[in-house]
Amino acid sequence: MYRVSPFVRRFAWGLLGGIALATLWVNLSPESYYDAIEWRLFDRALPHWFAGDAMVITPMVLVSDVLMSLFLFFVGKELWEAVVLSRGAMAGRRAMLPAGAVLGAMAGGTVLWLAHAGLSQTADGLSWLSGWPVPIGSDVVLCYVVGRRVFGAGHPALHLLLLITIASTIAGTLVLGLAFPANGFKLLWLLVPVLAVGAVWRLHGHMPNPPRSERARRRGQALWPYALAGVASWIGVAAAGLPPELGLLPLLPAIPHADRTFGLFAEAEEFLSDPLNRMAHLLVRPVAVVLFLFGLTRGGIDLGAFAPTTVTVLAAMWLGKPAGLFLWALLAARLFRLPMPAGVRIRDLMLVAVIAGIGFTAPVLAIDTALPAGAVAEAARLGLALSLLAAPVAIVLGRLVGAGR
Repeated sequence: MYRVSPFVRRFAWGLLGGIALATLWVNLSPESYYDAIEWRLFDRALPHWFAGDAMVITPMVLVSDVLMSLFLFFVGKELWEAVVLSRGAMAGRRAMLPAGAVLGAMAGGTVLWLAHAGLSQTADGLSWLSGWPVPIGSDVVLCYVVGRRVFGAGHPALHLLLLITIASTIAGTLVLGLAFPANGFKLLWLLVPVLAVGAVWRLHGHMPNPPRSERARRRGQALWPYALAGVASWIGVAAAGLPPELGLLPLLPAIPHADRTFGLFAEAEEFLSDPLNRMAHLLVRPVAVVLFLFGLTRGGIDLGAFAPTTVTVLAAMWLGKPAGLFLWALLAARLFRLPMPAGVRIRDLMLVAVIAGIGFTAPVLAIDTALPAGAVAEAARLGLALSLLAAPVAIVLGRLVGAGR
C-alpha cells in the first residue's frame, strides 16, 4: 500500500491538544472558558439579508463556520479525486462497498439514537427527535491514527477506513444543514457559488492541454483566482442557509488536478505540481492550526455532565454505527457481487466498523445546532469524548484476531 503522509497524525495531535487544553480550562474555570469562546468579536457585523436575525461573530463561530471550511475542503479534495479519477478508490463499481458502509453507518447510528432517546426522553426532558444527526458524522484524523495502530502503516484497510470517515464527515455535515437550517433556506444564493465556480473554470481553470504558450502555462498555475472564487462560494453557501463549513467544496470541480491518484493523503502527492495538490500542500500547516483551535473552542469536556444523553450518544456511536456499517457493507458486496477490496478480509471490515464508532469533529458541529444548549449539549459532548474509548477496544480486538497479518 502507498504511504500516507505523516501530516495526518499531526492533525490528530493538534486536535487532541486543543481538546485537552479546553477540557482542563473548562473544568478549572468554566466562567472564563465560556467567556473566551463566546466573546463577541463582531456584533451584527453582517447585514440582515445575509445573516438573518441573530448573527454574532465569536471565536467559536469563526473557527467552526469559517476556518473549518478549510479542513472540509482539504478532506473533500481526497474524496473528489477518489471519485473522478479513473484509478480512484471510488471510481465506478469500486464505490459500491464504501458507499454501502457509509449509508449503513448513518442509518445504524440514527436508528439507535432515536430508539434510545425515545426510551430515555422522560429522564432529561429531551425530545426523541432532537439531536439525531449527531452520530452521523465521523472523525477522519482520529480514526486514522487508531486504524494505523490497529492495522499497521501499510494495510489496505486503512484506505477503506479513510474513505468511509471522509464521506461520513461530509455527509453528516450536509444532513445537519438540511435538517436544521440556521436561518431558513434562501436557495437563490446558491447561484453565487455556481456562477463563481463556472467563471473561474471558464476563464482560468479550463486551459488547453498542453497550454499554447509558456505565459499561458504560468497563468494557469496561479492560485489566486481560485481563492477569490472560494470566498464567493463560501458566502453563497452560508447565505443559502447551508452549513458554512461546506462553502469551499463547490470549488473542487473547477480546479485542475493530477491525472491519477496515489491514494488518500498519499505522501507521493507532495511532489505533484497541479493546482489542486499545490493548494492542498499550502493548507497543511493552516489546517493543523485550525484543528487545534477547533479542539480548543469546541472540545471543552465537562467531566461532570454525565446524563441520559451521554448514554444515547454512546449507544449510537458504539452499537448503531458499527453494526450498520458492517452489515450494509456486506449487503452491498452481496447485491452487486463485489469482492472485498484487495487485502481486506471480513475481520478487517469488522475492525473498521469498530473504529468508525469514534467521532468528534463532525458530531461536535452538530451538537449546538441539533440539541438544546446547556446541560443536554454538554452531556452529548461528554458522550463523544467517551467514544474515544473505542480506540483501546479496537486495538485489543486487532491483536486477538491478528489484524495486519
